[in-house]
Amino acid sequence: MRVPWYLFGAQAAILYGVARLTADVDITVDLGSRSTREFVGELGRAGFELRVPDVDAFVDSTRVLPLVHARTRIPVDAVLAGPGLEELFFAAAEERAIGDVRVPVAAAEDVITMKVLAGRAKDLDDALAIVRALGKEIDLERTRATLGRVEAALDRRDLVAELDRVVAKARRVCE
Repeated sequence: MRVPWYLFGAQAAILYGVARLTADVDITVDLGSRSTREFVGELGRAGFELRVPDVDAFVDSTRVLPLVHARTRIPVDAVLAGPGLEELFFAAAEERAIGDVRVPVAAAEDVITMKVLAGRAKDLDDALAIVRALGKEIDLERTRATLGRVEAALDRRDLVAELDRVVAKARRVCE
């Protein structure tokens, strides 16, 4: 369908140096004016199946299309992009070679942002591992600024502090 998309989540973290096992693939897709039904149809023709019976209700409540690649049984979560934060992530996505395929991947700073926002222990571990693996290559000020915008939008005050804890822990581990 030639729609913009990028890889994020654990698979992206692995590309940034995180030693991690995961079975699923997370992508964000900007359908623009195309319908979810049209997208689901195209994915069906490409060998993907839905993992939920009522896709419309699920997408309405989560903005996620849970899929599985029929031949390999690899689960794929396709997040339907909206305005705002995901627009920033699209703008900074970087093409990476994976084998002989070029794949758009969320920037390391944005993967860290997403991991801190998710806040689960494994996500914070991934953020820590990315900071450790990439060190000074990461623009932490950009990550702080993005998390600050998210805090303001969600009326939260904990995300930048959580990033600072991750960074401090990464530095302690490296010493």
